[in-house]
Amino acid sequence: MPVEGGSGSSASAARHPKQKRKAHSLSIRRTNSTEERPPGLHRGDMLEGQDSKLPLSIRNNLLDLFGQIEREFENLYIENLELRRENDSLNERLTGDGQNIEGGDPAKGALKTKASHSTSQLSQKLKTTYKASTSKIVSSFKATTGSRAVCQLLKEYVGHRDGIWDLSVTRTQPTVLGTASADHSALLWSIETGKCLLRYAGHAGSVNSIKFHPTEQMALTASGDQTAHIWRYMVQLPAPQPTPDVTAPCDDDQDSSDREEGEVDGEGPCEVPTVRVATATLKSHQGVVIAADWLVGGRQVVSASWDRAANLYEVETSELVHTLTGHDQELTHCCTHPTQRLVVTSSRDTTFRLWDFRDPSIHSVNVFQGHTDTVTSAVFTVGDNVVSGSDDRTVKVWDLKNMRSPIATIRTDSAVNRISVSANQRIIALPHDNRQVRLFDMNGVRLARLPRSNRMGHRRMVCCSAWNEENQSCNLFTCGFDRQAIGWNINIPALLQEK
Repeated sequence: MPVEGGSGSSASAARHPKQKRKAHSLSIRRTNSTEERPPGLHRGDMLEGQDSKLPLSIRNNLLDLFGQIEREFENLYIENLELRRENDSLNERLTGDGQNIEGGDPAKGALKTKASHSTSQLSQKLKTTYKASTSKIVSSFKATTGSRAVCQLLKEYVGHRDGIWDLSVTRTQPTVLGTASADHSALLWSIETGKCLLRYAGHAGSVNSIKFHPTEQMALTASGDQTAHIWRYMVQLPAPQPTPDVTAPCDDDQDSSDREEGEVDGEGPCEVPTVRVATATLKSHQGVVIAADWLVGGRQVVSASWDRAANLYEVETSELVHTLTGHDQELTHCCTHPTQRLVVTSSRDTTFRLWDFRDPSIHSVNVFQGHTDTVTSAVFTVGDNVVSGSDDRTVKVWDLKNMRSPIATIRTDSAVNRISVSANQRIIALPHDNRQVRLFDMNGVRLARLPRSNRMGHRRMVCCSAWNEENQSCNLFTCGFDRQAIGWNINIPALLQEK
């Protein structure tokens, strides 16, 4: 959770500890390889009734692999029985010849040597078979996802000196990426080149969120200094650079395990234009301002604070219009509907609230209950749905017309931070505390997981995600407390084919 002041150590210390829960394990039913499968019975029929979300092709592949493992162990077991029978036969022969197998007879040494050699061979064969079988399983998964290139690294954006809490993409031309960091600054980046274009340094505390005006070159940032700022920007995109050959050998082939935690390659932006004065400063909160967003049309903004209230402001006059109260604990996020005057606020009180400003004379509020821990974010989709994420390791999809219970629930193995939903395909991106980023559809079906290795992906908690779907391409951006933002190209046809 972002904190006032914005230092790295204090920022990470302010996050409340997560409760440890048991991870659910996947149970796969095996069939006896010695039994013949009845005619007409398919593997899908054998798996009927099992609670699994794996695609049928992957489940069939798993059954084949486990069947191979079982057959290998059966062969080894039979061979072991034959060796034991041979060993007993040799003992009976030695006894029949009148030799004492209990003494120090040379025959005993020969027998021991043979038995030891046979046991060693059996042990080695078991190890080899196990390694080969598990390698087949791993390679099968790699072939399933990697061959279709669902998610590819687009660019890394390195320059902040502390964790990045939030990021957003402009809705006007030129299209740039904005990041908000605990280092008291917000940076604008060229998406194609990864070059920093502008720095905003007007806040005196951690910058906790950044959102762009729907039609003008203005940004809205929220900060731990108890204010929200509106500021104008002008950027010029650099010329596109040729795409480097990713197959060429790299000199900086460094395992991230050898780095200090949070260390990233590259240095911060040295000489970039800097904006230090805000066009408007919104000052009515009595605590950290954790998030802010533009209402449809861009004439009003809403901000959410740790003082348990959300404020609605007029942009032109910076005047406070409404104070939205009702949450029992600190607010964690706020979001506005893309086409209607609706606001959703989330809180540590395990709820999120929907505020309706469509009728100027009536400001209704609805409370959504269903999570058991902090609601870290709740966002609108294009339509009548809200998607909420929580520290209780679940994501829930809600219908605005029926708010009694969620229409879908996604259960994960780690706390979920600021989620985002793509506008066209309605794909939910889940950033996790455990450094993973997973993609789901609105029905709760898992589509993919972004690649993460020693040289790719985030090395610390992933805080936020944001989509950009323009010019026939689909990009996903993520940021984390490892001080970097990452751009990913998502192959939508391949992703939906995986589904």
